[in-house]
Amino acid sequence: MSRPIRVLIAKVGLDGHDRGAKVIATALRDAGMEVIYTGLRQTPDMVVNAALQEDVDAIGVSILSGAHNTVFPKIIQLMKDKQMNDVLLTGGGIIPDEDMKTLNEMGVGKLFAPGTPTPAIADYIREWVKTNRDF
Repeated sequence: MSRPIRVLIAKVGLDGHDRGAKVIATALRDAGMEVIYTGLRQTPDMVVNAALQEDVDAIGVSILSGAHNTVFPKIIQLMKDKQMNDVLLTGGGIIPDEDMKTLNEMGVGKLFAPGTPTPAIADYIREWVKTNRDF
């Protein structure tokens, strides 16, 4: 019997709005995933260290503050430094399409805009893990 997919949901920086992150965490849990929610005001270091400690399959970062071009590259670099090459970094929030494309090219997985149906997010994570992890 295989274990459930483990996902860490994080809010990075000073953005204090976490309703969306909580909605996603609940939806992923309802989809059968094990979810670790870090809470507000995390640093990229805190997120990556928690992901490593919790042995997650995916990290989901919610960003509404406009800091996505700083936060995602920092997390990707920390993940590379810690050889977390088989962990998905995904997320969502207020991120312009052009920035999403640039972040994807850097190694960030699919990014989701507000209003994305939660089953689509769960399906994406499930498919990515099935393809990229030894499950």
